[in-house]
Amino acid sequence: MDKDFYVRYYIGHRGKFGHEFLEFEFRPDGLLRYANNSNYKNDVMIRKEVYCNKIVLDELKRIIADSEIMREDDKNWPEPDRVGRQELEVVMGNEHISFTTTKIGSLLDVQDSQDPDGLRIFYYLVQDLKSLVFSLIGLHFKIKPI
Repeated sequence: MDKDFYVRYYIGHRGKFGHEFLEFEFRPDGLLRYANNSNYKNDVMIRKEVYCNKIVLDELKRIIADSEIMREDDKNWPEPDRVGRQELEVVMGNEHISFTTTKIGSLLDVQDSQDPDGLRIFYYLVQDLKSLVFSLIGLHFKIKPI
């Protein structure tokens, strides 16, 4: 596997139900680690780990490269606040980015920011990454043979 590849995403807040968050990471060896913590109605933390093969990692790299997120800068993005925070860290080859911003409720929040183009790229990339992760976790842990 590619030793110079790593992706981590976190979104969370501290509120009435404690520290609630969603976090996942793809490690260089293909390990996908997923955690979802919500104390709403006394839910417990969900933790899952699954190894992804080279094809999945190559698709993940393509999604990230096609988004052009590696060209962006978060200096004009909204700072994390009481609403919550998002973090995205990506290492691809010799490039390393680490972004932090507040939770984004909708595209309206993106358009009202100081850097709508960059934040839009972040917003859509995060949607794609979450969709991929939820699909991988769902396929691996919930498949029932016919």
